[in-house]
Amino acid sequence: MTRKIGHITILVKDYDEAIDYYTNTLDFTLISDNSFGEGMRWVTVAPAKQHETAIVFVEADTDDKKERVGSQAAGHVFLVIETDDCIRDYQNMKEKGVTFLGEPKDMPWGIEVVFEDLYGNRYDLLQVKSY
Repeated sequence: MTRKIGHITILVKDYDEAIDYYTNTLDFTLISDNSFGEGMRWVTVAPAKQHETAIVFVEADTDDKKERVGSQAAGHVFLVIETDDCIRDYQNMKEKGVTFLGEPKDMPWGIEVVFEDLYGNRYDLLQVKSY
């Protein structure tokens, strides 16, 4: 049996705002942006063009969803973005205005730093240590 996580959903205030931030500020790749009429869109981004898992944007169109934008993990890290160079990505992202909750630290499992997206969702930028 083969199984994997294909997509993870993130609530956003606006599709185009989220696309702009994730592609231009976080350097993600826009994988798909398909319109199905009546405001319905299938928008996915990923850290790289070659990916196993992508993020699906879901526009918060109800009061309940709007309340949850930016707090999908209740203030905890929501996703871990693995990189081959945490310091490089930290510096590039910081120059583009990304909010970091500290500086990269050398941990037993690698180099990591937590940042927030434009809505306040927290991500861990991690360079996994080679053993």
